[in-house]
Amino acid sequence: MRKPIIWLSVSVVLAILVLTFAFFVDKVSVSASGSALGDRGWSANFSAPLAIDSIQAGHIYVTDQDGNKVNPEFVLLSGNKTLKVDGLESGTYTLHIDKKAVGGKSYKILDRDKIEFKMYEVIESVSSEEELTAYFKNAKQMRGIEFSGGIEVEEEASMDAAKSSSSSGGVDYSTTNVQVEGVDESDIVKTDGDYIYAISDNQQVQIIDVQDPQKMKIASVIKTEDNSYPSQLFLDEELLIVIADKMFPFEEREKLADNMLPINNMTTVQIYSIEDRENPQLIREVGAEGYLNNARKKDSIIYLITNVHPDIWMMGAIEGDALRPVVFDSSDDKQGKYMELKDIAILPGATEPTYTVITAIDLSKPVESRIETKGFLGSSAQLYMNKNHLYLTAQRYDMDFADRGSRAVIWNPTNVFTEFYKFKLDGTKVDYLKTAELKGSILNQFSMDESNGHFRVVMTEGNMWDGANPSQNHLFILDENMELTGSIEGLAKGERIYSARFMGDKAYMVTFRETDPLFVIDVADPSKPEVLGELKIPGFSNYLHPLDENHLIGFGYDTVAKKNPSGGEPFITTKGMKLSLFDVTDFHNPKEQDTEIIGGQGTYSPIQYDHKALLQHKARNLFGFPVTMYEGGSKEFDIEYKGSGALVYEITPEKGILLKGNLVKDKASGQLYEDWGKEVQRLVYSGETIYTIARGGISSYQIDGFKELSTLEFK
Repeated sequence: MRKPIIWLSVSVVLAILVLTFAFFVDKVSVSASGSALGDRGWSANFSAPLAIDSIQAGHIYVTDQDGNKVNPEFVLLSGNKTLKVDGLESGTYTLHIDKKAVGGKSYKILDRDKIEFKMYEVIESVSSEEELTAYFKNAKQMRGIEFSGGIEVEEEASMDAAKSSSSSGGVDYSTTNVQVEGVDESDIVKTDGDYIYAISDNQQVQIIDVQDPQKMKIASVIKTEDNSYPSQLFLDEELLIVIADKMFPFEEREKLADNMLPINNMTTVQIYSIEDRENPQLIREVGAEGYLNNARKKDSIIYLITNVHPDIWMMGAIEGDALRPVVFDSSDDKQGKYMELKDIAILPGATEPTYTVITAIDLSKPVESRIETKGFLGSSAQLYMNKNHLYLTAQRYDMDFADRGSRAVIWNPTNVFTEFYKFKLDGTKVDYLKTAELKGSILNQFSMDESNGHFRVVMTEGNMWDGANPSQNHLFILDENMELTGSIEGLAKGERIYSARFMGDKAYMVTFRETDPLFVIDVADPSKPEVLGELKIPGFSNYLHPLDENHLIGFGYDTVAKKNPSGGEPFITTKGMKLSLFDVTDFHNPKEQDTEIIGGQGTYSPIQYDHKALLQHKARNLFGFPVTMYEGGSKEFDIEYKGSGALVYEITPEKGILLKGNLVKDKASGQLYEDWGKEVQRLVYSGETIYTIARGGISSYQIDGFKELSTLEFK
């Protein structure tokens, strides 16, 4: 009769032992890239600190490809959680880690005790399918992703730009608002003065004849295939370039796995001859697998950047060939083909299981020119490009891993670092040059700039609401070899960057939490950048635009602080849109010279997140942008739709901000929300006429007085 009691006691004891063991056992994860350049060294990151004497005690060591011990220089960083290995020649090496290296009060278990890596003198192409597969397997392990039965569970500026807003010669017309003069950016609307080219609904590109603004007419409509969705446009003399997302069937992958869909997302460049606007002709189509990151055009060269996420969840069923991106050229192979290994390289320090694919197309010979396509392992998030260099970014995380069973691992990023990859541009030739890693993350392309060979960037480290890792902001300046030459660190603690702009030897940065500090920073001496002035005002700017050397315009929101019922920090809520004219003539004492509040809470414009939505007419000092108007309702959090359209302002240092054209159309009777098809997306001008372009149609207005001339619905 006592046996049940005995077994119950044994079960309780075992349970206590298991819980005690689980309490004291700590799984330590190790993450590292599979390769590095010799001049940068190679690093491994641990989720727990290494013992200070682990290297001297021989608990950590490196062997070469023959198994012989070598003697590199070891350096412990980041609270002993990062091990850097320097002084190795080119070759294949293995890092060995004994569990005693991370010993402590609790019992440590390493998720792996060996890591193989390669050191290169210069970046090299992938040599084999096996090397490609090894990279993705390492990337999987780094991300803490466990796989079981094919199921994955994972939780979790340049001042020159202002000069490029109008054409020269012939009729005066607007061009896309870009960051760097001479480097065009793709957009949803383009014009050559006589015609406007616009992406509309129903997968179509409209070519509108605006030579007579009172009698606009559709010259032709480009209707893409059922599986092709136009997203961006370029113009190059008598060529219209349509960038489209395309669902691309690729049967080669279908053969590798029965349960894998043979459909891949391809970003294609469709080149049309528009010598006859009424009959555009598709003369070539090229593409690269992946989703569009961004596109630029310098002279007659288009640079297309896509991000590819291979189906690594299918690894085991697909490896080797299927992990390579697919490329396509209608003049070569209508079925597409895998990118050649010689065109694929692993970026130093890369850890993400994704590709950045750079495709360069020479439009001076659109039919005959050879398409250059290169794939780089390592994801890219943001892009900055001038006439000589292309910079791509990728984030790296120091992560603490928490095991949640054999089928899932939850990871929490603790410290965020950004890798900056620098490429040299020479026609269609794109060559990797250097890499730098800096702490923090960047907001967008305007956070970066290059001047006189120096790369400048502003970054936010930490999180605004994280007491253990509060946010702070930095400015870094690197030389042509991507080596740090100067910095300012720890600005605006507890806030993050909302906008930035580099204008010659000055940098302007807006941070925000409760107020909007505008920082004026002198970057003339790359080794000694200096904060000259700071302005604190209500609200914040999401986009900064140069007006002249001593003034800039901020586009953002007005804000109000409301009392927190719990007694904590006040709640900050946005009100209407806010235009600010900043006077920085006295760098030590910047001023908000003038402001304009547009609408109430809920009012928005694409200019808040897309600088290409801004129209600038330099000769007339006009600035226009789309807007959708809301006002507060009878209750505190109610908002009421008022209308949508566009606003045009004259902005000068002498007169400030003056409304010149109100192109907002009031809501119809009973209308509660905006009409998606009629919302203005872009404004352009040609001669004496301004045009507003929506997804469903176009309207023309006199530039003097802004009288509406005509409206045309798209086909």
